[in-house]
Amino acid sequence: MTEFELASRIAERVQAAQGRALFVGGWVRDRQLGRDSKDIDLEIHGIEAAPLRTLLEEFAPVNAVGESFTVYKVGAVDVALPRTESKTGRGHRGFEVTGDPHLSIEAASRRRDFTINAIAWDPATEQYLDPHGGRADLEHRRLRVVDPATFADDSLRVLRALQFSARFDLSLDDQAQQICRRVPLDDLPAERIWGELEKLLLLSDRPSRGFELALQLGVVDQLWPELKALVGCEQEPEWHPEGDVWVHTMLVIDEARTRIDDLPRPQQVAVMLGAVCHDLGKPATTEFIDGRIRSRNHEEAGVEPTRALLNRLNVRSMSGYDVQQQVVGLVAQHLKP
Repeated sequence: MTEFELASRIAERVQAAQGRALFVGGWVRDRQLGRDSKDIDLEIHGIEAAPLRTLLEEFAPVNAVGESFTVYKVGAVDVALPRTESKTGRGHRGFEVTGDPHLSIEAASRRRDFTINAIAWDPATEQYLDPHGGRADLEHRRLRVVDPATFADDSLRVLRALQFSARFDLSLDDQAQQICRRVPLDDLPAERIWGELEKLLLLSDRPSRGFELALQLGVVDQLWPELKALVGCEQEPEWHPEGDVWVHTMLVIDEARTRIDDLPRPQQVAVMLGAVCHDLGKPATTEFIDGRIRSRNHEEAGVEPTRALLNRLNVRSMSGYDVQQQVVGLVAQHLKP
């Protein structure tokens, strides 16, 4: 049974129990874009948590997560009650989340970050429920926040804006840009930053789009000073007519992305991070010598800032593959071929 078939059967059973099951989140967004998605989330209205669990156990063993709210994992499908979130402190854990099966669809959707993720689909009627205009935003290639008053409560949303913009070719609207520029990112743990950066690198056709937005929003200044140093670092026009080291790096990142699809994930990560880091040694070594701009030994000089960046992201080994050492090797040796 596929994830969609399982979710559809659960929805039918919920309807028979006088409840309402809605597909929500990324699956609905991807369906609008004509993309396949296996990550299915169901939101159940009208049934309390305990009887909902009993109902779900008819299909498969159920695992529950959450305290004041409940998410039931049924196979590969996540099933949850509608819920509200209120900020109680800094960081991604500083929220009070409350499940409420009687919450309206519009109220439940207000906790979403962007309008494109706040669309629901009712399998019983095959109708979309879109209280915040997410479908129109997808049509116009626009990325808008759902609730400007609460968007900044979770600083990770700024990084999600980067990867959504690049993955789906969307332009972040002016209001969202203004909000994102004001959000401090110093409360984000390394694993959350890397999680969004990895999606940007591996799931976008043009990752440079997300990096350019990161530069505009001040994310590069806050999180990746090694990359900020590339901006305005001049190169010899005869060898690099494209522009400074930042522009060159963006082109290399996009080119690398076209060459990794046949590699295992750890190697994909290594190649992409190698592209990101390969010229980090140029700002410290670039000089004007004999009428030319030169960056002598920039490969070796790039090892230290590469290690600093990867350690801050906590990127080391994946599935037994030493990603960090491979990236350092790519940086140190990238002129040898």
